[in-house]
Amino acid sequence: MDSINQQQPEHNREDLSGAAAIDKMGKLIKAAQTCFFCTAAPGGQVDARPMSVLDVDEQGNLWFMSAIDSHKNQELRDNPAVRLFFQGSPHSEFLHLEGTATVSQDKAKIRELWKFVLKTWFTEGEDDPRITVIKVAPSHGYYWDNKHGNAVAGVKMLIGAAAGVTLDDSIEGTLRV
Repeated sequence: MDSINQQQPEHNREDLSGAAAIDKMGKLIKAAQTCFFCTAAPGGQVDARPMSVLDVDEQGNLWFMSAIDSHKNQELRDNPAVRLFFQGSPHSEFLHLEGTATVSQDKAKIRELWKFVLKTWFTEGEDDPRITVIKVAPSHGYYWDNKHGNAVAGVKMLIGAAAGVTLDDSIEGTLRV
């Protein structure tokens, strides 16, 4: 039994809040760029769809664009609670956030966030009357990453597999914004 205990990975934990949490969120979101954006659907179901994060501001708010007539916007009117799930790479940069969404048609924010590729969904450009911006104010979350980058983590995985030992390079913790 002792040999099994010696083989168990030693998890590194770092719970973050405030500016440190926002910094960690920003780095993980930049790596992932997209998330599963989950809302409460009728009948107690959960709807999840991929969404691109257009910005993370200094307060830790996440910004998205959506069509005013989308199911997502209707669900947010009924219940603004959201869950977001990110994965930046196959073996690291995982993030889960929970927060509250607000939907607006703030023209200045739309112009600030506008990218040409969004014309795929909003054919009239940044003045398309269907565009809304969704601001998600996260309250808390959880992350799992590696401490030394994917290259070092990959080497440690290969050495560990060859030697039959766990060389855990992970770090995880809660986030409070």
